[in-house]
Amino acid sequence: MIATTSTRFVEAAKSNAERMFPALTSAQVARIAARGHVRQVQRGEILFDAGIATTGFFVVTDGQIEMVRLSAGAEELVQLYGRGQFTGEMNTLSGRPPLVRARVSASGEVIEMDREHLLALVQTDAEISEIVMRAFIVRRVELIAQGMGDAIVIGSAHCAGTLRAKEFLTRNAHPYTYIDLDRDADVQVVLDQFHVTIADVPIVVCRGELVLRNPSNRQIADCLGLNEAVDSSRVHDLIVVGAGPAGLAASVYAASEGLDVLVLEDNSPGGQAGSSSKIENYLGFPTGISGQALAGRAFAQAQKFGAHILIARGAIRFSGERKRYAIEIGESAPVQARAIVVATGAEYRKPLLESLPRFEGIGVYYGATFVEAQLCVGEEVIVIGGGNSAGQAAVFLAQTAKCVYIFVRSDGLAQTMSRYLIRRIEEHPAIVLCTHTEITALDGDTHLDHVHSRNNETGQVESHDIRHVFVMAGATPATEWLGGRVALDSKGFIRTGTDLSQQELVDAQWPLSRAPFLLETSLPGVFAVGDVRAGNLKRVAAAVGEGSIAVSFVHRVLEE
Repeated sequence: MIATTSTRFVEAAKSNAERMFPALTSAQVARIAARGHVRQVQRGEILFDAGIATTGFFVVTDGQIEMVRLSAGAEELVQLYGRGQFTGEMNTLSGRPPLVRARVSASGEVIEMDREHLLALVQTDAEISEIVMRAFIVRRVELIAQGMGDAIVIGSAHCAGTLRAKEFLTRNAHPYTYIDLDRDADVQVVLDQFHVTIADVPIVVCRGELVLRNPSNRQIADCLGLNEAVDSSRVHDLIVVGAGPAGLAASVYAASEGLDVLVLEDNSPGGQAGSSSKIENYLGFPTGISGQALAGRAFAQAQKFGAHILIARGAIRFSGERKRYAIEIGESAPVQARAIVVATGAEYRKPLLESLPRFEGIGVYYGATFVEAQLCVGEEVIVIGGGNSAGQAAVFLAQTAKCVYIFVRSDGLAQTMSRYLIRRIEEHPAIVLCTHTEITALDGDTHLDHVHSRNNETGQVESHDIRHVFVMAGATPATEWLGGRVALDSKGFIRTGTDLSQQELVDAQWPLSRAPFLLETSLPGVFAVGDVRAGNLKRVAAAVGEGSIAVSFVHRVLEE
């Protein structure tokens, strides 16, 4: 028995009805029918259920399907689908378990299509592809906005793991409900319901059943079914390591050109750029776009073309030889490919402060997204760094913070930041630029409370009652997993193409008569793109360009 209707969801759906719940024309339905299976359905029949893996995509030709969500032991109506309308959202495309139950509410007829044929449809029929992809994306956005997911995060602002879990779900565009132990009046009732204590936080409850105590990102991904099983005996055409802008670009172009592509991402799509609140100098977006939104669109494109993407499955160790490289990703057997694109990026360089690890996630952050911004509304914050990422973070945080201090060790921003950001910083009354300034110590009990700094020009030392520091300076390349198999520069970035010296090629025992291709490392068929590559321009557009260019050379390697 359906108990209630989600009023907020229905009201939001009305304004987006044409995009979110379109009705296909007779001609469009006929084209889908030619690829799918037409069958009769009876009232009460469940087509798919929440949390249970399915590949079904259904178009109603007669009758009605209701989408319902289990909430507090009762069913909550989400949406009704009639003639010409279709089921699904982004989980349908990725093969992940659905978030709701689909049940026939009026007997009739449907076209059923499995995921393989759905992918073929959106890849080859441009008109239907636009309608389906747009509906899938908008439905997922609405699910996130309404918190209509299958995960509950129970945590505290005084627990670093809480921020990590929330960020992981948010950046993977997975809807969830958050219960704040510091503010929820009925917190003990919640804890008793799931038989957990405050010492267990963060707690992630999957589908109202499985309770995870302080889980890793990988455990969260496994619990929610974010990844499909991988055939370790299969030799892929290409493995892309890292799903930042460069890796996603390589994935989209390679998959769209027919290559068998596996993508490994140790955290969330978007990489460092995914934590940018707004990128305003990326071509084609005059009003700007958030790093997460850009990554989400690219992620959807890669899925549309059939790239297989594993989340929370980073590369641990690299092995193998030319044409059959292997990458270890954890407990399962290594995955294999004939070519590799390394797009593991770089992390912000951490200040050499003894107490820094103690405050990571509870006062010290390496990204400035909506999740972090919520923690410091009305407070003073510090942003460390003079690059575009730091400038974007400062402008974003200044919308809600009382004051944003930018700490740079140099005498200004002109040499490291885009002019449009500098002007915005100069004109914003809530942003203060502190030149020749660096943090010397961090203090606090259960959360960061005080920051000590020094002016490296005058030697003056100051103490600040500030609880939030955003670190966005320098870059450390993620190359340890390669085990020294490729040539690196003095800072650990990967050398490629003409930057490789003859001696480096001799030391690497380069086996081919040809020189390395552009973006190719000292190992044949292994390419490096984006921030991890020596000489990269550290711009999103440059990373996307390198990722797409590398694919043209991957084709040549596979033909050799």
